[in-house]
Amino acid sequence: MSATMKYEMMILLNEEFNDGDLKTWAFNYAKNLRKLSASEISVISRGKRELAYKIKNQKRGNFIQINFSSVPKYLENFSYNLKYDTNVLRFLIFNKN
Repeated sequence: MSATMKYEMMILLNEEFNDGDLKTWAFNYAKNLRKLSASEISVISRGKRELAYKIKNQKRGNFIQINFSSVPKYLENFSYNLKYDTNVLRFLIFNKN
């Protein structure tokens, strides 16, 4: 069985989210991580910021950081879901081990 590894994920969302919608969105993805046997999940809102350049015609975006531990084989499915979410402008997953 594969060993659990620690990850940090940064997600850039479009700016149309208000605080309540942002919390709901992040909570739903945290639940999806839990379904994929992730543990030690923490969600941190990094706020709305100006972007250095336009991404999908957006000048501002909401930044969300999610830290978690998971087995690496489950990340492909989770990344696929993020890739096709129309609210996500960009995302990056870092291995913290």
